[in-house]
Amino acid sequence: MALDRDLASIQEVRDLLAAAKEAQLEFHGYSQEQVDRVAHAMADAGFADAARLGRLASEETGFGKPEDKKTKNEFATRRIWESIRDLKTVGVIAEDRERQIFTIAEPMGVVAALIPSTNPTSTVMFKSIIAVKARNAIVASPHPRASRCTLEAMNVIRDAAEKAGAPKHLMAALSTPTIEGTNELMRHKLTAVILATGSNPMVRAAYSSGKPAFGVGSGNVPAFIERTADIPKAVADIISGKEFDWGVLCSTESALVCDAPVKLQVMDECRKRGGYFAAGEERERLARVLFDERGAINPDVVGKPPSYIAGKAGFMVPSSTTVLITEERGVGREHPLSREKLSPVISFYTEDGWRDACHRCIELLQFGGIGHTLVIHSADRDIIMKFALEKPAFRILVNTQAALGAVGYTNGLDPSLTLGPGTWGGSIVSDNVTARHLMNYKRLAFETNPINPHSTPARTKSASPVYAAPPARESTTQLSWMDEIEKRMVLKAGNTPVWKKEEAPLTSTANVPEKMAEKMNDGKFGTGLSADDVDRIAADFLRDISRG
Repeated sequence: MALDRDLASIQEVRDLLAAAKEAQLEFHGYSQEQVDRVAHAMADAGFADAARLGRLASEETGFGKPEDKKTKNEFATRRIWESIRDLKTVGVIAEDRERQIFTIAEPMGVVAALIPSTNPTSTVMFKSIIAVKARNAIVASPHPRASRCTLEAMNVIRDAAEKAGAPKHLMAALSTPTIEGTNELMRHKLTAVILATGSNPMVRAAYSSGKPAFGVGSGNVPAFIERTADIPKAVADIISGKEFDWGVLCSTESALVCDAPVKLQVMDECRKRGGYFAAGEERERLARVLFDERGAINPDVVGKPPSYIAGKAGFMVPSSTTVLITEERGVGREHPLSREKLSPVISFYTEDGWRDACHRCIELLQFGGIGHTLVIHSADRDIIMKFALEKPAFRILVNTQAALGAVGYTNGLDPSLTLGPGTWGGSIVSDNVTARHLMNYKRLAFETNPINPHSTPARTKSASPVYAAPPARESTTQLSWMDEIEKRMVLKAGNTPVWKKEEAPLTSTANVPEKMAEKMNDGKFGTGLSADDVDRIAADFLRDISRG
């Protein structure tokens, strides 16, 4: 007899987690070169299939534009990979010679990833690439409305990863997503950390699961056009941001706050770019179709074109309309259009001077977007800095689009599709989350401030840098014990030292244990030092210390 759907989902979670944990333990022994080969292959495969996956996501969910989902898929693969390509995630990744501290990277384990329906394919590929770069496994729970496209995106990058040498079952997505299955995924003992992107209730559930979690918050992003701004560009940025994928990104502009002296020019530019101002009864109808009586977003209009939304509200707009705009005078529950809308609808506020605009932006952030993102368009650097110092948002963007600026597409922010709102927004992270957040950092610290005197002269300060070339290719001089530790940590991590690269290129099997060499020759990875090798090295090390 077939299991009920909820029980089948729970059992699938348990099976996937068990397989993923076993694969992750094997992946833990991979070298930096092997890890990078796998992550790079995933990014290349996702980038190559970006258009097809974008179409699948749009068709299945009914949200957004296929061409914009293609752009997000490309960003979530190649751009993400380029941003983390040089990040060290294996072995010794940093050293402080003065303080005599070495930082060693350790993976977290199995990452549980919650995938939203608004950005399903891009999010699952992004989370998988950053998880694997940090030597983690990942199990994803798709939104039921986007399960097929999420599974297909996972299949594309998983197949590429395995062809590049990754262990089987290192990454997977639930084929039977349910609330019960997702709760099991978040609470299971094999889950190490949660990457939560989705509805506010789902993110809250992640934080109450008892597991470490990185959560995101709603956006409700204000964009302020100050009187010194380049008005045509500012409006172009805001309209194009709101129009992108029909407004489903949480980083999309939600409200335009306009400095009073430039209001007419801003409104004229909005109309030039396809903005339609809905007023009177049209505005009231629009509010009723976007939100229910509780203030919840109507999913039937999320990510839909302006003409469709207007039609559902009972009025007509030109087919060329890009964004629906409503003038607002207040913020809060009694002003439903002051909320985050996840559609090409933007509220328009007029304030006289940057101080009043400042207060309005704070109101908007506190009503559903605190800690997330704010944009200011201005040429006055003093005002820009005042906004940065005073606003409760962790991404203050200047003279750029919010939708793609907050994720790091138009500026130097870390490229990411998981944007932390910090403790203000109920999250432990205020950064753009990336691979470095999915590592544990182990510190090896040598004594620098002794409590008790040494009985023999200490020799720890003479060590040469871990990655520095020694003065001669081969030396008969006995290494200090700190030199020996440093050298062995590098070799144990599988990273070829700089001074050995000319002798043994990364693709060769020189200077590695015989069993590892066999694995490298047959294209399979994951085998590091054997137990015998470890025992032998430990014995040699203890003998060296006793001699010193």
